[in-house]
Amino acid sequence: MGARIVGWLLLVLMAGAAAFGYAVYQGRVAVPDRWNPFAPLDVREPRGPLTALKLWRTVHDRELCVATLERSGVAFRPVADSTTPAGCELKDVLRVTHSDVDYSGPFLATCPLAIGLAFFEHQYLQPAAVEMFGQRVRRIEHVGSFACRKVNNQEDGSRSQHASANAIDLTGFVLESGRRITLARWNDGSADAAFLERVHDGACHAFDTTLGPDYNALHRMHFHIDMGPYRICR
Repeated sequence: MGARIVGWLLLVLMAGAAAFGYAVYQGRVAVPDRWNPFAPLDVREPRGPLTALKLWRTVHDRELCVATLERSGVAFRPVADSTTPAGCELKDVLRVTHSDVDYSGPFLATCPLAIGLAFFEHQYLQPAAVEMFGQRVRRIEHVGSFACRKVNNQEDGSRSQHASANAIDLTGFVLESGRRITLARWNDGSADAAFLERVHDGACHAFDTTLGPDYNALHRMHFHIDMGPYRICR
């Protein structure tokens, strides 16, 4: 009898939670955005208990992703779908020129990758720079996003996330003072190395895959970040 009562109570609680969630979704019950899983992601707002869920929803919903990107400070324009002679398909891709920071050059990106970069910039990169150097990052340096090739430039195997502009390789960061921090300082015991390690850790929370110099020799001079199907932090 006791187990049956507990079961009914759990069922009632679950039904009540579902009804409350639906009311929040419909806008009939107002809750602060921080506690509303259906509120749009704001990449500039401090992280909260539901931020990871909002980020997941954003990168898995094309319309929501673009709408969020338009509010994020990222300057971009859509690029027509195309297929390269080698068979790499570019679909729903954007050309990103800058955000609240400059980039060393414009690049192609899927919306999820662009959102990941904006989230990374505001939640991890800039806080690390301000805390460790007392100034913000002015420019993010990279060596490109799109490349129609296989993983690690191998002849066989699956195509890289670069082949669909869903990855980018970051090589360094320039502070407001002009101080340039590159991956050449990785693990050399300097303040720059400590900053790079913290940035790497932050990237692991913003992107599905983050590969750095400790992964292999091919990544000795850059961070590879992508929004692919696997979660890897190396």
